[in-house]
Amino acid sequence: MLAVTRKTKIKEIILERKSITVLELAKRFSVTEETIRRDFKQLEDEGFLTRTYGGAFIQDGVANNIDLTIRETAYTENKQNIAKKCQNIINNGDSIFLDSSTTAFQIAKAIKNMRLTVASNSLLIINELCEKENIHLVTLGGTYLPDDKAFCGNITLKNLEQYYFDKVFMSCRSLSMEHGITDSREPTASIRQSLIKRSKKIYIVADFSKFDNTSFLTISDFAPVTGLVTDKPLSRKWLDFLFEQNVEVFI
Repeated sequence: MLAVTRKTKIKEIILERKSITVLELAKRFSVTEETIRRDFKQLEDEGFLTRTYGGAFIQDGVANNIDLTIRETAYTENKQNIAKKCQNIINNGDSIFLDSSTTAFQIAKAIKNMRLTVASNSLLIINELCEKENIHLVTLGGTYLPDDKAFCGNITLKNLEQYYFDKVFMSCRSLSMEHGITDSREPTASIRQSLIKRSKKIYIVADFSKFDNTSFLTISDFAPVTGLVTDKPLSRKWLDFLFEQNVEVFI
């Protein structure tokens, strides 16, 4: 297969699936992983996609759900910086909830030496904190979703109703001044919709890629949100909007 034909096929696949791994494409086209990485580099230079350590993704489409293996390596340093800021917001003795986002996983790493009650539906976070004697860990259980490494569904939502938190840290798929906080998948959106009602303070953790986009499912408007923690300076328009919504901005 000619390189130009292969790249056209890669575009078609990513437009449909929104994300793909290097390994999967290498097997599909019977080429080396290095060949696929070169294709990704050229397509990124064209502005078509964004590369990560193990694959690539695009932001296009409201039903845009990026594979977890891609999300884990996308904007890692940005998410670590967000986590450091969240660590300053959290106090010893707090009861907090961390959702199943990869940003929340970085928060779990940042706060693992603090004295906290931490609830989560994320298997990654549970594994990260389960041996920490200083952390009172609460797991929600429910139906396990391998693609998200998280527990969701009716049992999870029912269990969540038993708890109330000092602070919730949750992400989303997209943020829009017009359409609010939105998500791409129903299981995670349902958890986040419920979390909005389960805490004194709600903090949205979102890297720069989530702004000015809209995804398939509504989580909430900005009215219940206490603060937004992000990684890059926001535009004056966004700062004015969030000020009007009484949302504190942490950069």
